[in-house]
Amino acid sequence: MSQFILHKENTRGHANHGWLNAHHSFSFANYYNPDRMHFGVLRVLNDDLIDGGMGFGAHPHDNMEIITIPLAGAIAHKDSMGNSAVINAGEIQVMSAGTGVSHSEFNALEDVQLNLLQIWLFPNKKNVTPRYDQRALNVDARHNNFQQILSPNADDDNVWIHQDAWFSLGKFDEAFETEYKIKKAGNGVYAFVISGEVIIDGQTLSKRDAIGIWDTENISFKAISADAEVLLMDIPMEF
Repeated sequence: MSQFILHKENTRGHANHGWLNAHHSFSFANYYNPDRMHFGVLRVLNDDLIDGGMGFGAHPHDNMEIITIPLAGAIAHKDSMGNSAVINAGEIQVMSAGTGVSHSEFNALEDVQLNLLQIWLFPNKKNVTPRYDQRALNVDARHNNFQQILSPNADDDNVWIHQDAWFSLGKFDEAFETEYKIKKAGNGVYAFVISGEVIIDGQTLSKRDAIGIWDTENISFKAISADAEVLLMDIPMEF
């Protein structure tokens, strides 16, 4: 029998630094909740609003898979591997920190607020050579469909990471129904509602709510509103 945990929008950690308005689904920085340390290998899901021209100066990471999805605006990225890039809404960026990497992230625009999701997963391989990738996504391909945007497979038409994880984005019409089949036995799904209202496995979720589901093979999905957009993270429950 499947199990689940609900994370409502207003239960997230929150820190407003003026230039940065951050919401944390899991313990992060000054937000500590022993019941919200991780979901399987999903360690961080931050929903950040960053003012024009502001951002995070160079800081280090190691042995973590880092995924960044800008929802609005653009990110200016620089790292110790020599990468310098702008990641726009409609794109995805990944970085395998491995043996160690430092990077900076700033709002690339002065007059548009940046909204991004930053996601960290524990890797299934430690001390790998750091790597970077970004990819433009075909936004139309997620209409009434869970569009796969990340996987463990370098041969797939998406970014890849060192973990048995699959990410999908979907944008749905009102009353659209479908089913999602979990990619690997033992994985669970953490579903984060970007906008709108949906029903997932019988639970009603609104904007920025989330649900973690495990011990199942399939998940039922129905969009209630016409602007429903959801990120599904299909991830190992053990690490």
